[in-house]
Amino acid sequence: MYISEYMTTSPITVSGLTSLPEARQILSEYQIRHLPVIDQAGSLVGILTDRDLRSAYPSSVASREEAVLAFDHVQQSSVVDIMTTPCSSLSMEARLDDALQIFARDKVGAIPVVDMDNKVLGLFSLLDLTSAYGNLFGAARDGVLYFVIEDDGRENIFGELSALFDKNNVVIESLIRIISKKEVAKIYVRVNSLNPNRIIKLLNTHKFRLFVAS
Repeated sequence: MYISEYMTTSPITVSGLTSLPEARQILSEYQIRHLPVIDQAGSLVGILTDRDLRSAYPSSVASREEAVLAFDHVQQSSVVDIMTTPCSSLSMEARLDDALQIFARDKVGAIPVVDMDNKVLGLFSLLDLTSAYGNLFGAARDGVLYFVIEDDGRENIFGELSALFDKNNVVIESLIRIISKKEVAKIYVRVNSLNPNRIIKLLNTHKFRLFVAS
């Protein structure tokens, strides 16, 4: 699944010369948390977050004198002074797994999406990632049931499960195997059904062992 299906297109951007008070106003007005920063040619050069701005403004525990000095400094500062640069980016051809790796590695909340000339086309956030995976695995839709089945070593267990559900007119939303060195491999299956007892009976009848949450 491509990130382009879930990203925010044509996000608001700022230049490095934008003042910090102006950037703060933009974030507040549009209720956003991330601003890609572009140069005069429109190419990505960094990213500014609401966290960056909060860190720049005076601390609530600072003395009055310290707060006044810090506030004056912020008023005279620009985005280029506190933005994250260089920042990671994604192409339109990037997949969810590519974004997941960057989120885990860089500990960021959003990633700019750029074209071959490094022009900003979109912004892909952790919220977008959550929405995408929810849709991919059926977790965000009504009428979807979730089961965990033991992978008992059958040679064609995926094929058997697929055939069983197909024969009984049960639509599979997702079918995933996760192997752990510490425990038995498990198959996570989501099906489109409003009758959990029927699905459990089908699986038990064909000797598929279900895991039950303890």
